[in-house]
Amino acid sequence: MSVQNALRPTGDDPGGVPTGLRRVVAASMAGTVVEWYEFFLYGTAATLVFSKVFFAKDTSDLDAILAAFVTYAVGFAARPLGGIVFGYFGDRYGRKKLLQFSLLLVGVSTFLMGCLPTFGQVGYLAPALLVTLRFIQGFAVGGEWGGAVLLVAEHSPSKSRGFWASWPQAGVPVGNMLATVALLTLTSTLSDAAFLSWGWRVAFWLSAVVVLVGYYIRTKVTDAPIFLEAQQQMERIKASSFTVVEVLKRYPRGIFTAMGLRFGENIMYYLVVTFTITYLKVHVGINTKTILWWLLIAHAVHLLAIPLAGRLSDRFGRRPVYFVGAITAGTWGFFAFPMMDSGHNAIIMSAIIIGLVFHALMYAAQPAIMAEMFPTRMRYSGVSLGYQVTSIVAGSLAPIIAVRLLDEFDSAVPIAWYLAAAAAVTAIAVYFAKETSGIDLESIDLADADILAAEADAAPKAAETAGKRLK
Repeated sequence: MSVQNALRPTGDDPGGVPTGLRRVVAASMAGTVVEWYEFFLYGTAATLVFSKVFFAKDTSDLDAILAAFVTYAVGFAARPLGGIVFGYFGDRYGRKKLLQFSLLLVGVSTFLMGCLPTFGQVGYLAPALLVTLRFIQGFAVGGEWGGAVLLVAEHSPSKSRGFWASWPQAGVPVGNMLATVALLTLTSTLSDAAFLSWGWRVAFWLSAVVVLVGYYIRTKVTDAPIFLEAQQQMERIKASSFTVVEVLKRYPRGIFTAMGLRFGENIMYYLVVTFTITYLKVHVGINTKTILWWLLIAHAVHLLAIPLAGRLSDRFGRRPVYFVGAITAGTWGFFAFPMMDSGHNAIIMSAIIIGLVFHALMYAAQPAIMAEMFPTRMRYSGVSLGYQVTSIVAGSLAPIIAVRLLDEFDSAVPIAWYLAAAAAVTAIAVYFAKETSGIDLESIDLADADILAAEADAAPKAAETAGKRLK
């Protein structure tokens, strides 16, 4: 069966959706929910718990939070390495196997975080162990994203790829919601002393249950026909190069465009969902439970906004929707922080929700537009590299830079300018990106195959010419 026939809607699915696509979406989204529950649980705990439990108590609140965010950044530093390793093996052996392994790896590392001794018990060994587990967690998440979104993108019809591939992205707010619910439940039922002593650990231990559910769902899917066909083709022509160097050599524009698209979006997200907690708690003086309730509602709106934005990218194109997201993101800090300073619940919650809606306009289209930049044989490596490397200089540093700016200037205006500059970088990347909405992934593979064939034909001629010159 050809790839086109495999992707064509079948008679037993009156809705025009390829058979098994919903199962693939569920599998990808389930794993994404698990991994981001754990990843963002760490981000929330960095402000609420880790700054008090794993670091010396003779530091100021902002300095302790800053130290916790530095360990938070370690996970981002590990993500590109995870993307490279998982991308290499994922392009070679399949998306499904690597996704199952990444899920187990992040689950084990997160569970062990809940078992760590505190600074008061073992001193500086406590943050050292935390950093080690954070690195492993980041390594696993770095390999997760590319495989999850490609499993869906490669199964999706060309005309609706933006919508279907946005669903793994929607797993992020779901994971956030689960983490927020866990923390809300614990902080509401326990005293502050009990929560800091042992209650926070329960949220990390619960990851074991979610991991088992996600792993089971992922056993029920297979790799896309287009990947299996590309894999067979690579075996026939004895192609063995799936490395990062190969991707950079052949598709540098795709890599750097993906990085630019990711830059402003990534900074925007971590300012809205991570730094906001610090700003509201330390600068505005809002209590933890209230902040968590606001975030829970905002994550629910984000969940609805992502598939809607994905649908818009199919209808109007990837670039217009992404560009609107970048421009609006650049304005958010200038009105959102004054809204938070107002102290009114509805106004503060609106600021957070608006930020995540702006973010969704960029985030939803990412899987489709990045998948459409690379051929199947190196797509996992390409999207993982473009997506994860940017996190080192974007999301990992955003809370750190924001906390330092707030500490230095006692004002959110410099933070707003920082976000505006990041959004400008992404807007420029959108301008130079190619519009790929509706493109057939098989056509990308055929173009890549033609290039390989031309190089293979040219090699003997080049060798012959070189031989004549030597004579």
